[in-house]
Amino acid sequence: MTPIIHDAHLDLAWNALTFGRDYTKSAHDLRRIEQTQDNAAPKVSGLATVGLPDLLRGRVGVVTATLFTALAAQEFGEWDIVCYETPAQAHDQARRQIDYYEELAGRCDQIELVRTRRELGAVLKTWEGWVEPEVLDGEAVLDETEGKDDPRRVGIILSMEGADPILEPAQVEEWYAWGLRAVGPAWSATRYAGGTHAPGPLTDLGRELLDAMAGLNMALDLSHLAEEAYFQAVERYEGAALVASHSNPRRFCPTDRGLSDEMIALLAERDGVIGVVPYNGFLKPGWTMWRDRKEEVTMDDVIAAIDHICQVTGSARHAGLGSDFDGGFGAQHIPVEFDTIADLWKVGDALRARGFGDDDVAAVLGGNFLRVYRLCLPE
Repeated sequence: MTPIIHDAHLDLAWNALTFGRDYTKSAHDLRRIEQTQDNAAPKVSGLATVGLPDLLRGRVGVVTATLFTALAAQEFGEWDIVCYETPAQAHDQARRQIDYYEELAGRCDQIELVRTRRELGAVLKTWEGWVEPEVLDGEAVLDETEGKDDPRRVGIILSMEGADPILEPAQVEEWYAWGLRAVGPAWSATRYAGGTHAPGPLTDLGRELLDAMAGLNMALDLSHLAEEAYFQAVERYEGAALVASHSNPRRFCPTDRGLSDEMIALLAERDGVIGVVPYNGFLKPGWTMWRDRKEEVTMDDVIAAIDHICQVTGSARHAGLGSDFDGGFGAQHIPVEFDTIADLWKVGDALRARGFGDDDVAAVLGGNFLRVYRLCLPE
């Protein structure tokens, strides 16, 4: 069977609530719409890369989608309306994002919220027998049956990026009842942990949060945790599923946003998975959005990041994809071979050209993240 891609990190609700992006439309349709409107998205975030038709075309059958909100002091500009000053505001913002996902699934038959292994299996079953896209002049060709009683579904697993919306650790049970299955304690610093550009440990609340999550066997997302908090979290967390949903090896861009080889190896010891981000700023040192050219970074850089994880851990079992597409960057800011999320399937061909076998390709594209999330989803 042709592999299914599991993209481990997409900020769909944030984009929908911030820019009004309708993800039932294609990325190119969104670009055309935004060009004719007074919409901040192309100027501040870049050209859209994600839409339901693109997910289907690229065999992205499962995504981990976020509840994301940032401290008002860290807002990107006047257009950034998904921000908070108090935990109560963060709670309300994130709860509205759950409402968005429920509304999206309710009006679109090809989108399903995944809260259990049974629901995940049902989504994957819709892809059985579906052939991969043909390629003509480097572009994916639509299957002739696309749009005609297409049975395929895209499953959405909910994750929280930055845990401040959780008012207190005991409230994790309420979020779990609402469908949340993974939590990243930090983005920048939160009440729970140090984060990106904000060094620090787990707080007392953070340790309580991890214990509450473990009691529900939720997935712990280590992306954005400050290094001190990262090591503490891996040591403390007793749940079965650990991921770094969208983090690249620090070897290629030596900042605190990436993972050192020691951090990669430690996560692999817990059988976790790291989602490589095809964003130029995480792949080439010094590459800067709005200044440097898209063409300066290529698929080779993406494969080098994936291969490095495999070399450090000794196998392809711990590498995956967490595109973060539309997560503050757009089509102008990703490697030259990529235009929309549909192009993630090209990673498989590039891995095969590098000598990866079919089983390892399937694992990197989606099998590894599916394995880990099956551990934390209830029956």
